[in-house]
Amino acid sequence: DTRCYLDAYDAIVANGEARGLLDAALAAYEADIHLDYQTEIIDRAQQIADLSGVHTYTAQQLVFICMTKHLRRLYLERKLDMQIFKDSVLDLKWKNEECKAVKGICGSFVAGWYPGFFYLTRFALGRLQFELTKAPGDYCGNGLILEKGRSTLINVHIPRTGTPMDKESCDKSYAAARAFFAAEAGENCPFVCHSWLLYPENKNILPASTNTVRFMSEYEIVAWGYNEGEDLWRLFDTEEKDPEKLPTNGSLRRCYAEHLKKGGRVGWGYGIKL
Repeated sequence: DTRCYLDAYDAIVANGEARGLLDAALAAYEADIHLDYQTEIIDRAQQIADLSGVHTYTAQQLVFICMTKHLRRLYLERKLDMQIFKDSVLDLKWKNEECKAVKGICGSFVAGWYPGFFYLTRFALGRLQFELTKAPGDYCGNGLILEKGRSTLINVHIPRTGTPMDKESCDKSYAAARAFFAAEAGENCPFVCHSWLLYPENKNILPASTNTVRFMSEYEIVAWGYNEGEDLWRLFDTEEKDPEKLPTNGSLRRCYAEHLKKGGRVGWGYGIKL
């Protein structure tokens, strides 16, 4: 992978116009971390790819990799824990692994996901990632009252790190997030999560002993729906949609493949954890 990115960088700097666009993207980020990421970074990366012959996914990933130099300076200036910086930028690695598995290319096909890390609102705190958000709707339950657009919540993201999502590591992450955001959100701010892992049907698809079922059982599912197969790549590392052709290595894949072969569907859930 390192060789791939070094070769891509060489191809970019060998083209004067592409090199100028790369420099412009990095300068734009250094001038204002709240820039328009689509226009200033992602669209520029597409132009860089077109000019240099580097694949779009690789070019987009490479621009964000280069941006981590300034991001590191921001962590130092704001006296943020550098371990959090290291864990947060590892998301670039996880997305690179996904891109290789699904597309067969070094890079990222979800570069639009990255900005939260780069304007310092999303942070990896142990096994999980977190950012503050506002309640998407009114809610009253379990002694909790939330007002749409006003109540602050801690949004949870589950990076695909290849490591177990066990209760101990998740609990440590939740505790770290509560401490990290306490000044802005209070010490007992609720967590929310929107993910295929919270799809209610998972309790029927997967064994009760799995980390997925254990994770979702800690949330009150307040909304859910179907994905119509668009998230299958998250489970199977492929763009294949035919259940008969999906890989079945690993117990989760075997369970989901059988579910789909029987006409089952995939979906998402949105939950609250106190």
